Amino acid sequence: MPAAIDVLHPEAPKRVLIVASNPAVSPQTGWPVGFWWAELTHPYWEFTERGYDVTIASPQGGALVADGFSDPEDESGYSAHDLISLGFKKSPAHAALLETTTALADVDPEDFDAVFLVGGQGPMITFRGNDEVLGLVRAFSASGKPTAIVCHATCVLLEATKADGSLVVDGLSWTGFADSEERFADEFVGQKIQPFWIEEEARKLPNTNFLVQSRFKAHAVRDGNLITGQQQYSGAAAARLVIEALGV
Repeated sequence: MPAAIDVLHPEAPKRVLIVASNPAVSPQTGWPVGFWWAELTHPYWEFTERGYDVTIASPQGGALVADGFSDPEDESGYSAHDLISLGFKKSPAHAALLETTTALADVDPEDFDAVFLVGGQGPMITFRGNDEVLGLVRAFSASGKPTAIVCHATCVLLEATKADGSLVVDGLSWTGFADSEERFADEFVGQKIQPFWIEEEARKLPNTNFLVQSRFKAHAVRDGNLITGQQQYSGAAAARLVIEALGV
């Protein structure tokens, strides 16, 4: 699909790399897991409405599958309110973007002005401990480019390091999926969903400030070039902070 034209800078539109999880199976629940629709489509909307050129990538490349509860057409009705994701799904041109995502091995961070890591249940498996994902976060962070990470994708910040071995979040404030939200999700489905809780682990880290707000309310934090969102209702807020950081 042709790149969108930046109405403010048509000669050089900003380029944003969106990274989402490949399909996986949760070792905790046995469920198929992947990315969360709203955390991809709402930022995509914010960026393309601004005229940015967006590339969607994943660790392995290829077709992506979303978490079931995030699908606005899922029989649970959990995300039936998400009209942006519904529109994305129903647009053949947009749906095709998730069938042929770029592999991170084929991505050059120098080609992009910002990166945005999408959450969902998949990142807890496919992002955590993934050298390519961790290297991507390190590269964007070191370059001073906006590095945005939302929801369960923030699990990478529990281990992403800078060149000197210190954590990327050392001395910074950030957010991610809250313990209160994990507790609600576990009670909703009647079992423990995640192998660990991000907030619980983040509070064990020295010299970092983990901030959460009310359960399932939009909440995004910017500290320097690091931008984080608490959960699925925070994707657009995090994307707007990326736009603010880019200054156009």
